[in-house]
Amino acid sequence: MRKIYVAGHRGMVGGAILRRLEARKAAGEALQLMTHTHAELDLTDQAAVRDVMQTERPDVVILAAAKVGGIHANNAYPAEFIYENLMIECNVIHQAFAAGVTRLLQLGSSCIYPKEAPQPMREDALLTGVLEPTNEPYAIAKIAGIKLCESYNRQHGVDYRSVMPTNLYGPGDNFHPENSHVLPALIRRFHEATRDGLEEVVIWGTGKPRREFLHVDDMAEASLFVLDLPRPDYKANTRPMLSHINVGSGEDISIADLATLVASVIGFSGRITQDVSKPDGTLRKLMDVSRLADMGWSARIGLEDGIRETYEWYLSQPEDGLRMT
Repeated sequence: MRKIYVAGHRGMVGGAILRRLEARKAAGEALQLMTHTHAELDLTDQAAVRDVMQTERPDVVILAAAKVGGIHANNAYPAEFIYENLMIECNVIHQAFAAGVTRLLQLGSSCIYPKEAPQPMREDALLTGVLEPTNEPYAIAKIAGIKLCESYNRQHGVDYRSVMPTNLYGPGDNFHPENSHVLPALIRRFHEATRDGLEEVVIWGTGKPRREFLHVDDMAEASLFVLDLPRPDYKANTRPMLSHINVGSGEDISIADLATLVASVIGFSGRITQDVSKPDGTLRKLMDVSRLADMGWSARIGLEDGIRETYEWYLSQPEDGLRMT
């Protein structure tokens, strides 16, 4: 029986991965699933993480825990974003190794790539240019996580893998009016405008930047697909100093068109205007997902269907369950 520790199981991605693992277990796969809430285990506490790893001895670790947020949150709390994410990665990865864990999957972010990286962004664009300033601290931490995994692989022969998702959305997302990512923020804004009978919704920036989105259930499926690849197959598609794998849909959309799509799904028929005083961030972020496609995986949930499903989930939740405060 494999004992799998999912770090960050209450987050959107970790929760989706845990649901998929629970479904496998219910179908008869011999799994023991290990989780800890933040109250039970603070992943920035090195001694606490060491004690849990040494006591519970998982066979596999999935590191989906992170401090995350949108442009506003990254701009407002850069020290927290770099410190907490570095501490989580260092503690979980090193203490997993110290406890004898030979297979680990770390989830990163597409923000690791340079601001001016050629589009679509290939894995070998890493460390070839300057990062986007609005989320540089978070990106530095995620790059460090990749290099931690690579370094332990190179020195100790373990099998620590990294997947870099594009912008994720879906059930369990954060709908905070200031600290959320763009798609859940738009869902909340258009929902409230429709509810309150408003005639106008203002979106941040010019609306010109293009973004790629991936449903969190697709991300969970892709994560376990990469985790389950036999080591020869995984290594055949990676190499030392370039071990991470992009995960995305391979398609992008302008923020203006995204706002129109969200408005249509929700039923908002008023005006959509832009607040050009707000930052746009990187003008385009599209992942090259050809390596993962060559391995045999591709996204299956279309954006409109995914937004509709996410909105239905949003409507089904009590307000205090939406992480909106």
